Amino acid sequence: MTTTLITGANKGLGFETARRLTEAGHTVYIGARDAERGRRAAEQLGARFVQLDVTDDASVRAAVKTIEADGGLDVLINNAGIEVRGENNSIPAAADTTADEIRTVFETNVFGVVRVLHAFLPLLQRSGAPVVVNVSSGLGSLTALSDPDSPAHFYQAVSYPTSKTAVNMITVQYAKALPQMRINAVEPGFTNTDLNGRTGTQTVAEGAEIIVRMAQVGPDGPTGGYLDVNGPLPW
Repeated sequence: MTTTLITGANKGLGFETARRLTEAGHTVYIGARDAERGRRAAEQLGARFVQLDVTDDASVRAAVKTIEADGGLDVLINNAGIEVRGENNSIPAAADTTADEIRTVFETNVFGVVRVLHAFLPLLQRSGAPVVVNVSSGLGSLTALSDPDSPAHFYQAVSYPTSKTAVNMITVQYAKALPQMRINAVEPGFTNTDLNGRTGTQTVAEGAEIIVRMAQVGPDGPTGGYLDVNGPLPW
């Protein structure tokens, strides 16, 4: 039995990924900051709930103890993420970006990934086929955002894409350091979720496809990659 933890899984892409992997036979832990919402989501899916705030060391340590006591972990999906939006769901201008804004986004999107991966690494290393999926974004691609012909070029905010570029680098470096693990960054696409104020153009089912696929790669699968449903993306 494959045991999988998904952070930020009480709604959106995390919830849909949990649903799909539960159906595929995984024992899935719904990681969520809000205990009531997390338990409700877990009950709905037939999954397990673990209270987990990726910005809080004590919360992460407690989650490790809970999952370790239940037998260990095979797959970690770092899905929890935030994006700053302005009034009427506007995208913040670069000129208005502050260090505090970037720090807030990085606390969840970057430091949270490292905090959770570092804490769960001993459990993952005991698995026969450990997998890590870091949910990134196409907005993390320097190539895409610097190309005037790319659809991503329009996005002018600084904090969110910078955080996802950092997630991509974290993925590369951990994959090199831990060749026995499969560690990849994925781009779900512009999905209709609360993250973007429900402006996404695809469903959560479509967005979760690449996350679910990479959560199930075998020991001979790719690692250190940055992928969407169609394959590798330019960094």
